[in-house]
Amino acid sequence: MSAQAGGGGVRTVRAGRRTVEVHRPDKVLFPAGEGAQGYQRYTKADVVDYYRSVAAFMLPHLKGRPLMLERHPDGIEGPRFMQKNTPEHYPEWIRRAEVAKEDGTVRHTVCDDTATLVHLADQACLTLHRWLSRADRVDRPDLLVFDLDPADDASFAAVREAARWLGELLDELRLPSGLMTTGSRGLHVVVPVDGGEGFDEVRAFARDVAERLVAEHPDRLTTAARKKDRGERLYLDIQRNAYAQTAVAPYTVRALPGAPVATPISWEQLDDPELGPRRWTVADAVEQARSRPWAALTGRGRSLKPARRRLRALDGS
Repeated sequence: MSAQAGGGGVRTVRAGRRTVEVHRPDKVLFPAGEGAQGYQRYTKADVVDYYRSVAAFMLPHLKGRPLMLERHPDGIEGPRFMQKNTPEHYPEWIRRAEVAKEDGTVRHTVCDDTATLVHLADQACLTLHRWLSRADRVDRPDLLVFDLDPADDASFAAVREAARWLGELLDELRLPSGLMTTGSRGLHVVVPVDGGEGFDEVRAFARDVAERLVAEHPDRLTTAARKKDRGERLYLDIQRNAYAQTAVAPYTVRALPGAPVATPISWEQLDDPELGPRRWTVADAVEQARSRPWAALTGRGRSLKPARRRLRALDGS
């Protein structure tokens, strides 16, 4: 890690224009696995180093978005804390976003720069969950997410299959989309939209797309929210497309053995026999990021209105 040693178990790290303190950098957050598992051991310093290295690729997916932070102060084997409100002790230069809720407001952290990313890593925020809208227009999502959730950990072949079907349908609807391993069990398919509609309208469109796929493959896919109703079918989850819901951010670390990373991939990589939901870790996700797998998704998102008309035409209505 490019840092200078400081007293009392503190190191200082240069992050953009700022210098950030990293406390207890040698603390193990991801213990080594034993036997056949062979998971790599990673410290807080390793996580900080990863986030500094991937920042140029990750920050465009975070800027301006309220975050929910998943903290593991004692490592992945200790307790987990889901943090929405920004603590008072966070540096004043970290941006906050006041977001309304039923009984008041929440001051979400917003990560706009490398220094904030490093500070969050110092706080053992391993996983960053982002809103699908931005702080200045929280009720207008500019992302749509399909979560392809397998029935069990051994069903990744079904995830690949569903991703192909979904990608083909989105192509028919002329909606550019990006594919991402979740770092956990499945894949996300992300569609940039133009922010012209509210969450209810965007979620309704996602549901129509999912239900069309289910109608075409009723033995393989389902939109049933209850696990007992799914059987062995793969769940097409569109529920993240709602106000105040979040999705794991591209290039974020997951709190699982070996420090897997939620990693954007190209559609061509879906055919890679080595592909799995935890294919990349903090050791090699930056290399994948440098290939710019989502290069085609740059620019403004699409309106859903033409896609909605095309979907109705496919349905014959």
